[in-house]
Amino acid sequence: MERSNSWFGRWRKKAREGEGQGGGRPRDREKVVVDGSEIRELMEDREAFGMLVDSKFRQLDADGHGMLSVSELRPAVEDIGAALGLPAEGASPNTDHIYSEVVSELTHGTSQGEVSKAEFQEALSDILLGMAAGLKRDPLVILRMDGEDLRDFVAGSRYEPTAAAIFSQVGFGSDSEDASSLRQCVLAALQKLTVDHGVPPASDTWVAENIVEPALQQLLPADQLEQQQASRDDLFQQLKKLLGAIADRLQEQPVIVAHTENHYDGSGVKRLLANKFELDKLLDSVWKGLPAEHKSKASKEYLIAALDKMADAASLPYYGAVKEVDAVVEESIKTVGVEEGKAADEAEFKKSLTDILRAIMLRLNDNPVFISTDIVVHEPLSGSSTLFSSPPLTT
Repeated sequence: MERSNSWFGRWRKKAREGEGQGGGRPRDREKVVVDGSEIRELMEDREAFGMLVDSKFRQLDADGHGMLSVSELRPAVEDIGAALGLPAEGASPNTDHIYSEVVSELTHGTSQGEVSKAEFQEALSDILLGMAAGLKRDPLVILRMDGEDLRDFVAGSRYEPTAAAIFSQVGFGSDSEDASSLRQCVLAALQKLTVDHGVPPASDTWVAENIVEPALQQLLPADQLEQQQASRDDLFQQLKKLLGAIADRLQEQPVIVAHTENHYDGSGVKRLLANKFELDKLLDSVWKGLPAEHKSKASKEYLIAALDKMADAASLPYYGAVKEVDAVVEESIKTVGVEEGKAADEAEFKKSLTDILRAIMLRLNDNPVFISTDIVVHEPLSGSSTLFSSPPLTT
């Protein structure tokens, strides 16, 4: 029986095999919901998890002395990111902090820190359980996009009002002298369409080179597209033609997309604040885990670090992950008015955090933040993940 090389490999395999299964609409057959259940199954199988830890530790321990250095541990952290679908380290400031935090946690915050196999197992367990909890709260949907949904969109009643709204939104179709070229208008409109319309992320380099550019070549000649100013009728006609060509390309080369949706409306914070027992227990844990230097000198940084430790319980993203929520957190800290540099005792610290959480709740309740993310899962993944590879079977 075939054993998949990685968690994403298994998900891709499921998405591919969805084609041709009986029952349901095409979209239902072409998606896989990843909710962390497979990770939980692995963690519950102590023998399988132990084999995974032994196998991975041996692979990472290049010098064989039984401890992992920072340089040896880094590939494991990068593999965790790849398995989560995060951009590669160095590619995005919004996710780079995650890599640094994981390495710091594993090596006790020192660049010379080394990790024993027992520590590696404990840390890997914490990371996987955290990953599973996150996926249970915010499932990842793996979509296989083969052009069928896109054809349905173009042929259906949604196309014209959607196209009209996009062109109106970006201000195209003007008869002024500085009106954009037809090519610019069509490409800008394409960027506004999403997986909900059957379009994979057009900003992805692979999608742009292998799907969008070949489809563009089926429109008017390139020089005519560049020089011709866009009228409303031209835009409707050429966008529809481009989407049809993209659907044809997707039929030849289906694209696998990892889709997530997050809605931050403060309801998770409200639930936490309403559960005094849980809130007090969490505040105690955060205070005890706070370094001594932060207890003697208040700062925005230590408050943010403390809030990150409460993020899961409050259904909030970690600081740095969602800029819109970061802005809410920063404004809430200002509202509470914690004095920078002032020493804070335990009671003041807990009151400040509670007041900040309440301010975050009110702001998100008034102005919820909705984030939709689509990441193309390339086949094969660049720098394919090996951390979650199945350990070799022994006889």
